[in-house]
Amino acid sequence: MKELTPDLCIIGAGAAGLSVAAGAAQLGLSVVLFEAGEMGGDCLNYGCVPSKALIAAAHLVHKARNGAAMGLDTTGVAVDWPRVKAHVKRAISAIAPHDSQERFECLGVTVIRERARFADERTIASESARVRARRFVIATGSRPVLPPIPGLEQAGALTNETTFDIDALPAKLLILGGGAIGVELGQAFRRLGSQVTIVESAQALGSADGEARALVLERLRDEGVELLEGWKAAQAGPGARLTVTNGAGEARALEGSHLLVATGRAPALKDLDLDAARVAYDKSGVRTSPTLRSLTNPRVWALGDAAGRGLFTHLAGWHASVFVRNVLFKARTRADAVAIPSVVFSDPELAQIGLTEAQAREQHGDQVKAARWSFHDNDRAQSAGDTDGFCKLVVGKGGVILGATIVGADAGELVAPIALAMAEKRSIRSLTGPVLPYPTRGEIVKRAAGAYFTPTLFSPATRTLVNLLKNIP
Repeated sequence: MKELTPDLCIIGAGAAGLSVAAGAAQLGLSVVLFEAGEMGGDCLNYGCVPSKALIAAAHLVHKARNGAAMGLDTTGVAVDWPRVKAHVKRAISAIAPHDSQERFECLGVTVIRERARFADERTIASESARVRARRFVIATGSRPVLPPIPGLEQAGALTNETTFDIDALPAKLLILGGGAIGVELGQAFRRLGSQVTIVESAQALGSADGEARALVLERLRDEGVELLEGWKAAQAGPGARLTVTNGAGEARALEGSHLLVATGRAPALKDLDLDAARVAYDKSGVRTSPTLRSLTNPRVWALGDAAGRGLFTHLAGWHASVFVRNVLFKARTRADAVAIPSVVFSDPELAQIGLTEAQAREQHGDQVKAARWSFHDNDRAQSAGDTDGFCKLVVGKGGVILGATIVGADAGELVAPIALAMAEKRSIRSLTGPVLPYPTRGEIVKRAAGAYFTPTLFSPATRTLVNLLKNIP
């Protein structure tokens, strides 16, 4: 049994854990990192990377099959599922070295590939090691949650952790859950050739801006995805069978070749023995202060999904930055100091940051204004033949940017300047200043910001002022 006394001990080699380990080691701290599973965590191995690789393949198939409008003969387009899977694996393999044990050991991190648990308030133990550190970071991520539906365990349900290893392309895919994962994978598999039914007990993409949500779901239905909103799974059975019911008392029997459960995730805190460490937690995650420090054990911090403040990889990266700033540089940065964007990687993509228009009006009332611009009026979108969507900026008193929604091609990329403006506490005027290349989709953000000022710029008062100034040499 090795006895180690590092400056920092981290459980979990996902986005948050790896970022902290790399930063701390390069700043001269001694670091021990525990990981019982795959280096890189869920995002690299089962989540963001494989799903986006699959979506990219599905997008190419869709474009190829719908090229007639641009004069392309696209007959004979076929999907080879083993080769699609190989593409997904290549994407993971290309990124894996950056997250590898070898890289982190080269940085000076002691990597222990074992399951770890707390032995007491300042000791972590595994099969071969006991670590008594000055500080601890819990960065164990999250796991899919199977809802309590009778027969679900016998139905052979897939989750994001098993979907990308299936041997054959699903002939008929049933998806439980109409959130981002369900919508993204549902559209991707439909484009690859599967019949797809998504079952959502409430509203699909229910937290999204209403207009943007409607646009995405309309596209799904147009592409042949059956979307059952307001239906709940009452029973599951072997062979991917589901019985679903709605509020009107109606029932339907659904049969598929595969069943994917995408109804939510929970922090992976099981078997950490947090009680032994006097670390308070609940079903949302470790209970922490705004600086991500445990409320009950000052030697412990929780980052990423384990902190219960959101389930995004980029949020985990931000949490790592908060930890490094506060603990290593003695700053006072709060985890909620910046707005965190989210993206549904559907087609069209749906990106949001801050408040939606409805949320802003509920909180701030009539002071809220919404400025927007359509991709239909964007020249790059017209030349590409892909004009669905819009940019909407939600603005409060004094031009404060309260939030934004972009729905359309590359929305996830286009939200970046808005995220920067909000992080720097800049007003909407800052989005009108840059000179942007033409023609680009990025112009839509500047156009939307300009639309906010249009009523003032072309008001009777401004016209009067210009008329007075026109004769001044």
